[in-house]
Amino acid sequence: MEMSERKRRILRAVVETYINTAEPVGSKTLAQMSGFQFSSATIRNEMADLEALGYLEQPHTSAGRIPTPLGYRFYVNELMNAYRLTVEEAERMRRLLHARIRELDKMVSEAGRMLSQMTRFPVYAMSPASRTLPTVRRFEIVPFDSRSFIVMVVTSTDEVYNKLIKLPFEHRPEDLRRLAGLLNSYFTDRSVRDISEEMILECASLAGSEGALVSLILDFTVNTIEAHADRDVFLTGTSNILNYPEYQNVEKARELMDFLTEENSEKLPEPDEDEDMKILIGPENVEKELRAASVVVVSYNMGGGQRGILGVVGPTRMNYAKVAANLATIAEGLKRFFSGGLLPPFDG
Repeated sequence: MEMSERKRRILRAVVETYINTAEPVGSKTLAQMSGFQFSSATIRNEMADLEALGYLEQPHTSAGRIPTPLGYRFYVNELMNAYRLTVEEAERMRRLLHARIRELDKMVSEAGRMLSQMTRFPVYAMSPASRTLPTVRRFEIVPFDSRSFIVMVVTSTDEVYNKLIKLPFEHRPEDLRRLAGLLNSYFTDRSVRDISEEMILECASLAGSEGALVSLILDFTVNTIEAHADRDVFLTGTSNILNYPEYQNVEKARELMDFLTEENSEKLPEPDEDEDMKILIGPENVEKELRAASVVVVSYNMGGGQRGILGVVGPTRMNYAKVAANLATIAEGLKRFFSGGLLPPFDG
């Protein structure tokens, strides 16, 4: 059924007033709004119709009404105006992006932190699963005692991983220096995914009595780098949810906060391959822990067929237009960054 212009205006007013106040909206409130020329009785009748159609509902304790998930969906699809960033918001975003633009390995997590600061909601940020792994910059081997040593692996993103390795025999410092030299000669400046069994065997044969250590050190190197890549998920601002009246119930808040963890990253929504942004409202979410919440999530191109993900989680009473505008702006900045281009101009 086609919704009349009057009903559309009333529904928009109810949604936007409720977003701002978190209080059920009554007909008298709308009648007093600037630009509304409908009587309180007319508005009350139209709100009753909108309730019958499933767009509004009436809480037990109030004569006012609030939007249902269907009401929010109609608002997002049909009624929501694009949000234009203010000059202050745009300038803040520009400064934050430029301040962190040199830190490639931290760019995604910093974008998530910035987005949480801007929206005051929990945010998740994910790098693509197929992203290029860092290379090994150098291996260092430091003797610990006569039967053990510490191997240190320094990557191209300045991450340092180390492991204490114990031996069944005594070692000589010069043998460990030779082993480190062989590892640096064979396996630095290349992705761990490019390390072949033939290369390992060739290096081990040259290492002599320390040959067995080559496989041991490389197993540690490959597994550690790939494990950290698999965990390239960043969640921030989870406790922000406690600032909203919808989550003053401790059990409800705990259920959502316990869900927003790295272990559940595979369950967090992503846009479909053919879309840049997705908005999921309440029961549209697959995971039961999210069915009382809304998620706005965007993807951005990182080149080479890879994409990153940024998502905002909050109550269904979120300012969808503002959240979407912040997401789109940051995603565009990240896309420009990863493609080697300039950051987009801000015209807030």
